[in-house]
Order: sequence, then structure tokens, then C-alpha cells
Amino acid sequence: MADTFSQVHLHFVFSPKFRASLIHTSWEADLHKYITGITRKNAHKMLAINGTEDHVHMLVGFQTTQSIAAFMQDVKADSSQWINNNRFCKTRFEWQAGYGVFSYSKSSVDSVIQYILNQKEHHRKVSFLDEYKLMLEKFGIDYKEEYLFKAPE
Repeated sequence: MADTFSQVHLHFVFSPKFRASLIHTSWEADLHKYITGITRKNAHKMLAINGTEDHVHMLVGFQTTQSIAAFMQDVKADSSQWINNNRFCKTRFEWQAGYGVFSYSKSSVDSVIQYILNQKEHHRKVSFLDEYKLMLEKFGIDYKEEYLFKAPE
């Protein structure tokens, strides 16, 4: 076979350090556009991006030319530098060290897109931490509560 063929849909979830509510509505849309640009620069396709003041969800059509870890390193490093350069926060902005990544089949893409686009409404009923735990449980991922997010020092 002369070429590589793939169909990989990855749902990423990540948060500012300490799950702080730092993503302000006045610049959130620009952040999403900036992260979409990073995604495109890395040859992936942004299918949906949204979140709230304390986290971001994105569904990405993922190419096999880059590792997941390298992609998230690019997204977090480039976007936090952009946030800091634009002085959107009173203190230095950092993303939480970890992230969630979940794979979906093509048949689930539309429902995941709707889920991501509906984040603000969804989080009127469910906290981010509860949502994240439910996702981990749904995917059968073992976790220890104390390692979900880094607590403030």
C-alpha cells in the first residue's frame, strides 16, 4: 500500500491550571479561533470547539502524522503564549498539565459535535469535574480522584 489512510476522531478536554475560571467570554471566541489555527497548522481538522470559563472541548479529525501528546503540547504552549502576550489574564495563564482524550467512531461524530456546541447549557446542570468523571467512567478509564486535577499549591 502506497499511502496511509485513516479515520480518527478525537475528543479533547483540557482546563486552565487548577481548573481556574480564567477563560473570559470577551476573548473566548478568539481563543477558539486561535486553537483552530494551531490544529490546521498541524494538518488536523477542527470539527467542533467550545467550552466554558474553566475548560475547553474540541473534536478533531486527527491525522496520523503527529502524536497526540505532541499535538496537545503545541495547542497548550502556543495558546497560553497567545493568551499571555495579549494580557487577557491578570496573572500568568497556564493550562493544566494533563488532558482527556477520547476516540469516537464516525457514526458518533454528529452527536459529539452537538454535545460540544451545547457546553454552556450543559454546564448549567453539571459541573466540569462531574462531567469529566462521567466521561472517564463511560470510557472505562480507571482514575484516582487525587490525580484528576492539580490542586492549588
